[in-house]
Amino acid sequence: MRTSDSPRPRTQPNAPALGLLLDVDGPIASPVSRSIAIPTITRDLVRLAAAGVPIIFNTGRSEAFLREQVVGPLLEAGLPEHATVFAVCEKGAVWFEITAAGMGEVQVAEELAVPSAYGRAIETLVAERFAQHVFFDETKRAMVSVEQRTEITNEQYRPVQREFDALAFAEFERHGLGVTDGERDVAASDGAVDFRIDATIISTDIESVLLGKDLGARRAIEWLERHGTLPIAWRTVGDSRTDYAMADWLHEHGFDVAHVDVRPADGIPEKPYPVLTADELIHDEAGAAFLSRWVDMVAGVADHDRDVA
Repeated sequence: MRTSDSPRPRTQPNAPALGLLLDVDGPIASPVSRSIAIPTITRDLVRLAAAGVPIIFNTGRSEAFLREQVVGPLLEAGLPEHATVFAVCEKGAVWFEITAAGMGEVQVAEELAVPSAYGRAIETLVAERFAQHVFFDETKRAMVSVEQRTEITNEQYRPVQREFDALAFAEFERHGLGVTDGERDVAASDGAVDFRIDATIISTDIESVLLGKDLGARRAIEWLERHGTLPIAWRTVGDSRTDYAMADWLHEHGFDVAHVDVRPADGIPEKPYPVLTADELIHDEAGAAFLSRWVDMVAGVADHDRDVA
């Protein structure tokens, strides 16, 4: 499904016409190189920020990954002092402001962290059985994440991921903790299911069930309400079905929103808001195309009724 991508005209004094809520892996960073591989992405993010567009990164990645792969390139590209940029990491567990001076204070919701004993057990499991295919992400503060090595193909990784996920699930049971993987639940002795195993195309995230892209959207709006003016319209961007939660939350709270799906091959769900795609372009190529279009739109030189080529 493709629709017109034109935000409503500005109706509030000093309100930005557009705000962006962006997943990082997929639309911004290449899922192959795990870095910003298309130079226009950084350039256009800076141009949008300079034009007053609030930019929020809403990702499962750690703040260390953002510092190296996103914040550094933005600063090198000349992020302006007046930019409104915010990052929510680990699906809502970690957050901080990004300015021309760098990263602000990193805040962590410690109450949402996976128990350290479970994390150590998973780190050992990776070292003993899966180290040739995956690595344990030591930079996570609340989640436990195991990621495909870049020298391994996705075809090699997927069967290993399924084996790992089954063992990670069983490890929760050994620790007496409730867990779900979306298909089955095992409750703790008190009946609680507090944790989730979420398999992505390049990793497995193990997390509190309270985390999610909807929590990231909430943190973004709360921060903007304290530090700026809420935009008239929002575009959320992601490469997985769980990323739709950003647009779901915004729509449910009365915001004008459309979601950009940069990997629609999984199927586009029925939603009460527009869902946009970039024809044959996917991942960061699609992200780059939309960012370029939004630069033109904000500059007032684009035809607001055309679709992304």
